Amino acid sequence: MARRGAHVIVVGNEKGGSGKSTTAFHLAIYLLHAGHKVASIDVDSRQQTFTHYVRNRRAHLREHGLDLPNPQHFHLPSAWGDSVKENDQAEFDMFRRAVGEVEDRVDFVVIDTPGFDTNLTRLAHSMADTLVTPVNDSLIDINVLARIDPETGVPTSTSHYARLVQRARSERLAVTGESVDWVLVRNRISMLGSRNARQVQSTLEAVAMRFGCRVSDGIAERVIFRSLFASGLTVFDPLGELSGGDASSVSHVAARQEYRNLVASLNLPQPQIVEPMRLSA
Repeated sequence: MARRGAHVIVVGNEKGGSGKSTTAFHLAIYLLHAGHKVASIDVDSRQQTFTHYVRNRRAHLREHGLDLPNPQHFHLPSAWGDSVKENDQAEFDMFRRAVGEVEDRVDFVVIDTPGFDTNLTRLAHSMADTLVTPVNDSLIDINVLARIDPETGVPTSTSHYARLVQRARSERLAVTGESVDWVLVRNRISMLGSRNARQVQSTLEAVAMRFGCRVSDGIAERVIFRSLFASGLTVFDPLGELSGGDASSVSHVAARQEYRNLVASLNLPQPQIVEPMRLSA
């Protein structure tokens, strides 16, 4: 699917519960606060977590009379006809319409994908300029990318999701001459250093070397992310003003900095991202 215009960030991983929707939503809101125009697409027809984030945010802002940025959002449901071919074509047309509506009017499109392989998942990955894959801080979760030799920590075979990404990258390279910048992000990192954490890091680096991708600084396990879902807020929103909480709490400031570091590591294109002055720690 040829296109131009907006830079597409896809957040993907076939492992459920890896934090894709939280990551995607925080990226979208960060970019909005930074002054960019952002659209978002949720292709997870089952969970719709990203869509619930957006709805919760809109409801919270209406209820409290607040003015905070929101992405132009699309939820794309799966087609459920009897013909797989017709379903795939209907989903392709729906996806193309959503992207076509915004690609020349926004700077970034952020796409959240489900934790399983679907036609819409593959379409989204084929569109990615930047692919962000959150990986829970566990050797078990790395199996979605590659089988790992338990003795050496070396990847021995490619798992299904990594094969999906490899196909998407090959197709994009053939069509546009450009590859997908694939970034692995350690997620839900324990606050306490451990042998397991060091092993996860070294194993991810070995996986990244095998697949030609990168490993970004990660996001720690924090209660604040779960508590913000109901209101659709993020660590980039002025939480003290909105909820009466302490926006300078250690957890809030640290979480905000971790996402800043993540965005910096993505090497997103110009216009240059400028941190909003009112959100300084």
